[in-house]
Amino acid sequence: MPRTELRPLTAADLAACAMLLADRHRRHRIAQPLLSARFEDAAASLAELTAAYGTPDASGAVAYRAGVPVGFVLGAPKPSPLWGPNIWVEAAGLAVTDPEVMRDLYAAAAARWVDEGRTAHYVIVPAHDAELVRAWFRLGFGQQHAHAIRPATAMPAGLSVRRATRDDIPALAQLDLELPRHQGQSPTFSAGPLGTLEEAVAEWAADIDNPAYATFVAEADGQVIGSAVGCALEQSSAHLSLARPEHAGFLGFAAVFPHARGGGAGRALGTAVIDWAASAGFDSVVTDWRVTNLLSSRAWPALGFTETFLRLHRLIRY
Repeated sequence: MPRTELRPLTAADLAACAMLLADRHRRHRIAQPLLSARFEDAAASLAELTAAYGTPDASGAVAYRAGVPVGFVLGAPKPSPLWGPNIWVEAAGLAVTDPEVMRDLYAAAAARWVDEGRTAHYVIVPAHDAELVRAWFRLGFGQQHAHAIRPATAMPAGLSVRRATRDDIPALAQLDLELPRHQGQSPTFSAGPLGTLEEAVAEWAADIDNPAYATFVAEADGQVIGSAVGCALEQSSAHLSLARPEHAGFLGFAAVFPHARGGGAGRALGTAVIDWAASAGFDSVVTDWRVTNLLSSRAWPALGFTETFLRLHRLIRY
């Protein structure tokens, strides 16, 4: 086998790397045909890759064999302190012909990232490619998050679920705080900033009539026990680039009060959002979850969501 040559990724490499990226996406769509077909075109993949390369402080590495590119990795930091001193390899930021080459590419790129003080590394990897995922695992990464998709086809309702009204704002505000509280518990340990009930009430008072969002509540014995929100995927700041299907709905939020969990309310709320997406004419529904959140990581696959991308994570020097 010819020797693999590694060097920093430059703008001159982007066109050839875009062809690798388009080929990766073509293979990905065999497993997940609901993903956008647009990025099978190298020109569309080049546009995504060029945008990623233009992100402030972006850098990466490219691998060549006998003068032919066989892989690349490209990362950039996110400004939010929530992610620590970070670097992110997003959905358009990697492709290889040989998964083992990804380990060499990461080694070459990560040296600069760590020298810059960026020691929290995140990577979005196609879920169907077990060998590529395994290559990242053998770089010390673990799975943190899953992105998933399912067709937007209606399902029969379970518990009593209806559209939310202004009268529901107090319960909706309390449920807004339940998800980060739950995420902060074992085994997720990832609450993030927790706002106040007053702030949540004010946000709902301002936004509940926004037609871009479909908010549902589940009731038992006349009491609201859970809520869920659906919208167009374009409203989400995640599921970007190759991870964003065309004309998709988004199950963006769902929470159930602790005393009501285990009774099917979460499944009924998820079904309501899926039904709404189907009636709104979306082709698919997308969601995501922390894999250490035991409730969501079981509920959403049970509703037919299948993984498209995995977010992997590594902390350096810990």
